[in-house]
This record gives sequence, C-alpha cells and structure tokens, in this order.
Amino acid sequence: MSFTVFLGNLPTWVTADDIKQWLAAEDLVADAVKVIRNHETQESKGFAFVEAPTGDEMQAIIRRFDRAPLEDRLLRANPAQPPKGKDSRVGPPQQAPVAAPNANRIQQPQPANRDRDRDRKRRGGRDKEQTPRSAFATELAKVL
Repeated sequence: MSFTVFLGNLPTWVTADDIKQWLAAEDLVADAVKVIRNHETQESKGFAFVEAPTGDEMQAIIRRFDRAPLEDRLLRANPAQPPKGKDSRVGPPQQAPVAAPNANRIQQPQPANRDRDRDRKRRGGRDKEQTPRSAFATELAKVL
C-alpha cells in the first residue's frame, strides 16, 4: 500500500532537498520526495509527491503542511490520488470492469430521435429551439 502525500501550491523555487529539510526539522520521515517539473524548462510545476513509510506518518505530514503559510501562499497537503487516463505509467495494472449481461447489445435510437439527430448534425449539433443558458449567451445570440 502506498502512503503518498500530494504537496501543492509550492513556489517554483522549492526543491526536493528543501522539502526534505522541512520534514527533518519537524521530525517527519519520508522515503522519497519528487518535485514535478516542466520537461522543457525544468521549472517546478508547483507541486510535489512525498512517499511516507506508514499511514500515520502520511497523516502527520498532511497535518503539518496542509494550509501551512509559505511566502504569500498556503500550501496544500492531501493524500495523493492514483493517476488517471492513459498517461498513468505508475502502479499495478487495472482489471477490466465486469460487463453487464446485456452490455454487448447496441441500443438503437428511437425513430423520432433518429430524425432529430440527423437534423441536429446538419445544423451543427444544437437544437435551434433550445434557449441560451446564460445572460451572456442570450446577448451573443441576439448579435449573431
């Protein structure tokens, strides 16, 4: 089980060594610290991940650094979320979800919906009868 802390809203000058020094000053332990950087400029993106050895240590890091002031900002510390999407390169492979018995059936649109969908595609995807959703959209619709 991973005990990773997301540490966000960091100034761009913060390095992994800075974070390690802050942890040591508070008698907190981290197995690893990774400051996320822009691949082209190598400048910090303003967040880091801290690997804690135990859940208790992870909670202590979160309690100490969440909303801690640094310069003119408040740091954020939360349990890290697993990576999402196809860019996720770390972690065990995910199992495919189990499909429902009728999941392979393709649902056909109702006949009335087919005509509406065909008309919608011809017009650019939006029903003309649909009212704009905001005052800005209403004014924009008047101009156009």
